[in-house]
Amino acid sequence: MASSSPDWSLYRSFIAVLREGSLSAAARALGLSQPTLGRHIASLESALGVALFTRSPDGLVPTLAAEALRPEAESLAAAADALLRTASGSLKENAGTVRLTVSEVFAAEVVAPILSRMQADHPRILVEVAVSNRSDDLLRREADIAVRLVRPSQDALVATRVGEVELGLFAHPSYLARRPVPRSVAELEGHALVGFDRGAPYTRTLQLEGRPLTREQFTFRSDNDLAQLAAIRAGCGIGACHVPLAHRSGLVRVLPSAFAPTVEMWVAMHEDLRTTARYRTVFDALTAGLKDYLREPARRPHRQLRKR
Repeated sequence: MASSSPDWSLYRSFIAVLREGSLSAAARALGLSQPTLGRHIASLESALGVALFTRSPDGLVPTLAAEALRPEAESLAAAADALLRTASGSLKENAGTVRLTVSEVFAAEVVAPILSRMQADHPRILVEVAVSNRSDDLLRREADIAVRLVRPSQDALVATRVGEVELGLFAHPSYLARRPVPRSVAELEGHALVGFDRGAPYTRTLQLEGRPLTREQFTFRSDNDLAQLAAIRAGCGIGACHVPLAHRSGLVRVLPSAFAPTVEMWVAMHEDLRTTARYRTVFDALTAGLKDYLREPARRPHRQLRKR
């Protein structure tokens, strides 16, 4: 093994191959030639004294040594990206890059209008949105700011509780025009239901009369929240949705007394960023915008079906 640490560019190439699965795809992602990328991998293997990839019909397969290095390499990449973002603007100016992590539905339906208004006032703030339902690690600077539906537990984070968002069962009027409106949980039997496929931790909140909903009950299944929302809007069936978003979409609520779980909403960032102007501006804009989002149902009349 070499006595000096390998150059960062070698690790950068290593991470790209891990993510892309082939030299050609990694080279395109980094804007390098494939031979150059191949030399980077060979140099890193030589410096570390281990083989990092084996060839297969599907591309390059990481070895056990490569998988062992993956967490630290990803942390190194996140730190390098955070360094570039921090250097992209001064501490006192609303200018530079801010990376936000947010779930699929919030990115598409809720956060974009908030960011649009913020950037109208601060056009020099550049926003990167990492769309993910997993909790990106703010401590490792995989993102600068996170919108989460669970209270952050790390001490080194600044977190503001925006409030609670209520979930309900909703359907499009076109679906309820074809099927009788269920008046009890028992009457849901026989209805088309929209829900998850494999499930996730949050799906444990989907319960009716103390019994969890299971995938076998759903006629439309997807683990993509946007696909579920699209199915409800298209009239595929009855499904769970945030109450404010359902009101925006013109959906009709059913069984409100039987299904009304709530989840907390938080905006969080690393405490080291709170004195930097652009991070504070985005943080405050998200907090205010999400509070407005939670107040929307109170400002909009609840949609009711006409009796048929």
